Amino acid sequence: MLSAAPIIYGMIFLGVVVLVNGVYLVAFGKSISLSNKVNRRLEMLEKGDRREDVLAKLRKEMDQHMESKGLPIYSLLAEKAQKAAIAFTPQQLIMIMVGASVFAFLGLSVATATSLPIRLVVSVVMGVGGVYMWVSSKASKRLKMIEEQLPDAVELMVRSLRVGHPFSSAISIVSKEIKDPLATEFGIIADENAYGRDIGEALKHMAERLDMQDMRFLAVAVTIQQQAGGNLAEILEGLAKVIRARFRLFRRVKAITAEAQWSGKFLSMFPVGALIVIQVAKPDYYDNVLDHPWFIPACFVVGIMLAINMVVMRWLVNIKV
Repeated sequence: MLSAAPIIYGMIFLGVVVLVNGVYLVAFGKSISLSNKVNRRLEMLEKGDRREDVLAKLRKEMDQHMESKGLPIYSLLAEKAQKAAIAFTPQQLIMIMVGASVFAFLGLSVATATSLPIRLVVSVVMGVGGVYMWVSSKASKRLKMIEEQLPDAVELMVRSLRVGHPFSSAISIVSKEIKDPLATEFGIIADENAYGRDIGEALKHMAERLDMQDMRFLAVAVTIQQQAGGNLAEILEGLAKVIRARFRLFRRVKAITAEAQWSGKFLSMFPVGALIVIQVAKPDYYDNVLDHPWFIPACFVVGIMLAINMVVMRWLVNIKV
């Protein structure tokens, strides 16, 4: 007879992820959502917040995570939290991990009959893993949207420069005309420039924070033009074409390697899936060898080899463009 325990574990883990996302939306409202029609910076300004206060708040949200990378456990997700621009502070995220672990423990206690040590370990894994998965998903979605928006933003700058606007005004126009997440990023650069920061330096900081190659190209192009002169509109027009060409190439490579990527995922997850099926279909399958002196060492060896397999398969299918 099949056990319902794996389904219960899966539902509790899904509940942890949904709970974290719900708390995030309740704490910061709809404006924090990337699907919001009005970008978050403009919405904060429309509510009457001062420009310098909005700038300080947004900069703090975007830079606070890597500054707290030394906190226990938090180092696992600091980089992804920074790329996702999670508005929660590192301390709040750690508290949410604890709360999610408690939620998972209560769910396991009510819905399963597993022993206390197993419930404690599994609940911690679910709490930390659920928050990590949520932050990772936010980061991936945000970076993907920025990559798609960047060529349009650069072309908008080109049109602004050609009608006579200075580059600082072109940045400001981009921050108002496009949607989040790139609108808020460029809005911060416009505000920083208004308070005296060099635009090239601000663009470079954003590129390093997002770890995005196309943004580095933009920062380098602007910096070189500031130092050596030249027609910035033509430089940015060429950059927009390069970014679009790289984006098309990336999509093409992704389509060509899709089969290899799914094969890698399947080969990585098949042993884990097989172990789960064995435990569900025949829980006593390993009872005859549990007392063998080599059983525990063999489990560690298998676990290490599975981890190495996942890393190697990811290396093989992770093609840089």
